[in-house]
Amino acid sequence: MDVNGEISDQMLMERIDGQIDGYAREHILTLADRERMQLQLFNSFRKLDLLQELLEQPDITEIMVNGPKAIFYEKQGVLYRWEKGFETLEKLENVVWQIAAQGNKTINEAEPIIDTRLPDGSRVNIVMPPAVLDAPCITIRKFASEMMSLERMVEMDSISREIYQFLVLLVQAGYHIFVSGGTGSGKTTFLNALSQAIPRGERVITIEDSAELQLQGVENLVRLETRTTNGNGVEEISIRDLIRTSLRMRPDRIIVGEVRGPEALELLQANNTGHRGGMSTGHGNSCTDMLSRLETMTLMAKDISLAAVRGQIAAGFDVMIHLGRMRDRSRKVLQICEITGVVEGEIRLCPLYEFQELGSNNGKVVGQWVRTGQLLAREKMQTAGLEKKLLQLYQT
Repeated sequence: MDVNGEISDQMLMERIDGQIDGYAREHILTLADRERMQLQLFNSFRKLDLLQELLEQPDITEIMVNGPKAIFYEKQGVLYRWEKGFETLEKLENVVWQIAAQGNKTINEAEPIIDTRLPDGSRVNIVMPPAVLDAPCITIRKFASEMMSLERMVEMDSISREIYQFLVLLVQAGYHIFVSGGTGSGKTTFLNALSQAIPRGERVITIEDSAELQLQGVENLVRLETRTTNGNGVEEISIRDLIRTSLRMRPDRIIVGEVRGPEALELLQANNTGHRGGMSTGHGNSCTDMLSRLETMTLMAKDISLAAVRGQIAAGFDVMIHLGRMRDRSRKVLQICEITGVVEGEIRLCPLYEFQELGSNNGKVVGQWVRTGQLLAREKMQTAGLEKKLLQLYQT
């Protein structure tokens, strides 16, 4: 069967039906057998073969392929091994090349590692030999079908009602926010939820390695994505390049999906040149640890003094929010801190809210969010006309 891109899905299905009809003349097929064969053949040509079955299950959040016969998935925070597998290594390699082609990427022995995404927005990382010893590895972080909101996070006990109202005020007033947390703590999901509080009419530019952010309610939105170099003369477009060019695109807010290298310097410069309300994320074990990582990443970009870097960080970010994944696999905001400046050469963090664990009930972590008694600096709230709402929140 010649199944090139010029054949529509309907034409392909008709050809598959024709092949099954021919097979059915010599074999007994039930209606369920016929539907199963039809779906498997269609998925092998136009989708991700047997992985499509896992992708279509809404409660599966991550898919990990370690080779043709070693497929794992995450469901409600627990890893399971799938009983199914690819019949041959060639079939797995076909899926790899299909994913790469969908994302307009090239993967081969010269470029064995790629990051891309599926049409539904799910993030994909692929590693091919020789970078991996045995067989191609695919890791898919699925795109959630239900968009998370701050209201929904209150219902899931990820934040309190007071913190929800506080975060909305922070975003509306244009505070620079940095979200930290470990792998799988929900940083990107949290950033998506925060974006729903951005006032309508603002021009927002997002910058990511692989586009995952799905901002809701933002009409004037520009999504920028990096590009890696390859052997065909295509040059790299880095996050640093995109941050620099975004400053010429008349942004009201610049949102960088994740900071993991020297682009931290460009982000700080963007935040310190009159652009308010910037947001970004990074991997860290705590707010304090994330500050140290930001210092290191900024120093990777340029030979400048640590004192200057700390001054830039203190001026470039207002609030740090740390997320965590609890032992019951729930995700929660663990700490909200304000950066109040540099004191005796150290960046000063002022905790505003902290999650205090009180125990567990039927395996579920039980706790409460406590306001520390420290109050947020209110200059930006005053400028935005929201100081009264903040004071009312503090009085509740």
